[in-house]
This record gives sequence, C-alpha cells and structure tokens, in this order.
Amino acid sequence: MKIDAIKTQIIEIPFENTITTAIHTMRSVGCVLLTIKTDGGISGEGYLFSLNAKNIKIYNERLSKVASLLIGQDPLLIPSILKKINLAIDSIGRDSISIAALSTLDTALWDINGKANNLPLHRLFGIHHTKVKTYASGGLWLSQSIDSIINEAHEFLRQGFLAMKIRVGSGNNSVDIERVRELRKAIGQEIELMADANQGLSIDDAIALGKALEEYDLIWLEEPVNAYDYKGHAMVKKQVAIPIASCENEYSIEGVQKMLDAGGCDVVMPDLQRIGGISEMRTTAHLSNSYNISISTHIFTEQSLCVAGSVENCISVEHMPWFSNLFNEKIDVFKGYIEIPERLGIGFTFNDDYINKYAKDGNLFPIK
Repeated sequence: MKIDAIKTQIIEIPFENTITTAIHTMRSVGCVLLTIKTDGGISGEGYLFSLNAKNIKIYNERLSKVASLLIGQDPLLIPSILKKINLAIDSIGRDSISIAALSTLDTALWDINGKANNLPLHRLFGIHHTKVKTYASGGLWLSQSIDSIINEAHEFLRQGFLAMKIRVGSGNNSVDIERVRELRKAIGQEIELMADANQGLSIDDAIALGKALEEYDLIWLEEPVNAYDYKGHAMVKKQVAIPIASCENEYSIEGVQKMLDAGGCDVVMPDLQRIGGISEMRTTAHLSNSYNISISTHIFTEQSLCVAGSVENCISVEHMPWFSNLFNEKIDVFKGYIEIPERLGIGFTFNDDYINKYAKDGNLFPIK
C-alpha cells in the first residue's frame, strides 16, 4: 500500500459569542484539514487549528510542503516516515507551525494504520480503558458574567457532564475568587470543578489565588504561571494544596521532562497538535507514568480518545466542542464519561457537508 494523494482544506469556524481567556480574545478558529489517501482505498484524517484564523494560510502552506514528501511512501511505516518529516522540518525550521504539521500527519497516518489492521486504534495499541472521564471546557469564560456562567454550568449538567472548567487569571484575584465561589455554590460539592489561569498570573498572585481557592475543592489549577516557568510552577505547587496541571504548551518530550524534573505539576496535559501527534502523546503518557504522574488530554477530544483508551494513566479528556461539527460521528457524554469508539482507526470521519459550508481553500498532491 502506498500514499497516492494528499489533500488539505482550510476552513474558518465562527464562534457564537466572543471568547475571552487571560491571554486570548477569539471570535473564530481557523483549521487545516488533512486527508491522506492510499492506493489501497484507505484514507486517514487529521487536522490542526490556529486561534488566530488570519494565520491559518501559513499553517496550510507548511503542512502542504511537508505532506508532499509522503507521496509514494508506505503509510504503515510510520517511524520511517516520521524520520523523513523530521529531516525536512530541521531544514525548514523547527517551530510551532512545523510541529503542528508533523503532528497532523502523524495522526492521519495512525488513522490509516488502524483501518488497515481492521482495529480501533486503542485496541491496536493495547486497550486500558473502554470509557474515559471527561469535563466540559467549552464555556465559563472570563468574558461571561456570573449569571451567565451559572446558567451555562446547569446546561453542562443537563448534557451529562459531572465536571467542568472555569477560567480565572483575570488579573483581579477577588473577581476570580467570587466567580469560583458562586459557581461552586450553584453546582454543589459533588460536581468536579477545575480552574484554568491560562498563564495569566505572577508567581505571587498564583500562590495567593491558589490558597484562596483551596476551600472550593478544585480538581486542579491549570497553568497558573508562564507555561515555561518550570521553577515557578514548582513554587506554586509547593505552597498551594490544589493539584497543578500544565504542559499543554509543550512542543517536545524534552519540555515535558523539564516540567516533571522540576516537580512543577501533578497532571500533564499533552496537546495533540503541539506535542507531536498520537505517537508523541503516547510517549508523553508513558514518560509521565514513570514519574507516577497522570495525564489529561488537551482539546482534540475526538482524536485523543484512542490515546486515552490505550494508556494506563489517562484520567480524563477535555471536551472542547469547537470542532465537533467537523465529524460525522458525535460524542455522547453519559454520567460524566465518554465511551471510546469501537470504529476503525481513530473512529471519526470528516463531515463534508459542514466543511464545504465554511471552506476557504487548500491543496491537493500530486497536482493533476
């Protein structure tokens, strides 16, 4: 079996309302969708995104350039292909855009591998879980009022979630504390609650906020300080009784190891696009497990489920609904859990009708 065509497609997904975190204000998200086709009739899919939709053409150009090298390759020989991609990236520049391209290609190649072996990927890798805990992450933003947050939290509960994440890091600890206090009061003590500061705090403010939030029984405080301040993370972790989650912004295993060696977090949150795709997300899980640290996957809900089901130490997946319409298959949340799909490969396929509605442009290799 050989790769005989590769297609990329740019789309822009609009948000219903403007979204605000400690470091972002977003009205839409840009995506590049990748399809790798083979002469055996099996295709694999992956996607990447940019929070700045205006930059998405740069991502498409980089992905297309690297992807064109795969024509004629055997898609089952993933280590060999990744070596070729890494050599190409070294000559282009190993930046976040190149890593996103590698990650997307890796994910699509694994999708082909699962289908070629007639197995869901979590069974191909070796199954650890048939379902995984999830939490609602597509809301409770800094841009929302307390009333809006409470109303949305009740909607999450109606949808089957038993855990959710609120954004903090507004720059005013009193405001953040009030938001968490009122939300905890509204949802009760039995619902799991996380807080994400999105790198928005100084070390001193993170410690002060963390200590103030201890009474609200949070599952974790996420990225309290700059993502690459490993020592700062460790200082917060040492002084705050809430578990610390981080590593969503790591672009290499080496970065994750620096955080682990510093003792900077209790939960590692690998991001499929940033860490290197399915291959490196699984490696991150194994590395974290060697430190007795759990992982919780970041965004990419649909395409991360195969990893969640195949590693021992995955405690949850983030449920981010931004990309759910990209797929024909839908995720059902039941009593706080998602069943790992038993469909072949990753288990999710692109919804062409939705994609065509928001399509911009893309590339096809080889050019015909």
